[in-house]
Amino acid sequence: MPELPEVETVMRGLRARLEGRVIRRAEVRRPDLRWPLPPDLAERLTGARVLGFRRRAKYMLMRLAPRDGEDGASVLLHLGMSGRMLIRQRGSNAAALHEHVALETDDGWLVGFVDPRRFGSIDLLPTAAEDAHRLLAGLGPEPLDDAFDGAALHRALARRRTPVKAALLDQRVVAGLGNIYVCEAMFRAGVAPGRLAVDVTAAQADRLASEIKATLSEAIAAGGSSLRDYVQPDGELGYFQHAWRVYGREGERCQDCPGPPCPGVSRIVQAGRSTFYCPRLQA
Repeated sequence: MPELPEVETVMRGLRARLEGRVIRRAEVRRPDLRWPLPPDLAERLTGARVLGFRRRAKYMLMRLAPRDGEDGASVLLHLGMSGRMLIRQRGSNAAALHEHVALETDDGWLVGFVDPRRFGSIDLLPTAAEDAHRLLAGLGPEPLDDAFDGAALHRALARRRTPVKAALLDQRVVAGLGNIYVCEAMFRAGVAPGRLAVDVTAAQADRLASEIKATLSEAIAAGGSSLRDYVQPDGELGYFQHAWRVYGREGERCQDCPGPPCPGVSRIVQAGRSTFYCPRLQA
């Protein structure tokens, strides 16, 4: 599933092409994805002007200008397991396979929502009620916001008796974190994945918060990590996977170990997810 850096990258690509444009035509080619689509989605999108975009956790919100005496609306987009956005010029090629929703702008660009497995979702809601939407209402703080720091993280972990890795994946603790970037941030911070969240010290929480921000920022700058279905809206691949220090590197030498003996990167399974870590540096 695309994680926060991939979603942020996709959102920025959509913003560059759609912000300020009018959707000349909208086509909805099936009634549902993970859940039923709004029945009037094509009608509501056709003729709408795109004001801007916002990301919340792993969700994108495309904000539309008010019209016909109505309040402004937002289109909630979630890529799910295999969803991606495809941007191309009108007439360049035919609709992509599994392209379920397509938009055409007033300056001749086509934007398609492609989702082979249909675990993604699209919804329409009042912009003023974004944070009350059922998929967003219970989310924790954004990890790249100034309000998220070591003190805030330490408070969030203080009463949790689950492993810190599982706590960081809980979207109520921090919004948008996924398995890849939690593994990488914990390695950089030198925190063992099996440590209980309640036992994380203030100093460790400071390091974790700092490394979460740094890891996500570097991944966004690299266009995310390309795993299976994920590509950027223009078709380019992200390349942060080349900077992974532990994720997916089971048995390889830890590049940060100060010298032999190096135990190599290990893998354990926590709550059904693979955790990659260095037993020496994350003791």
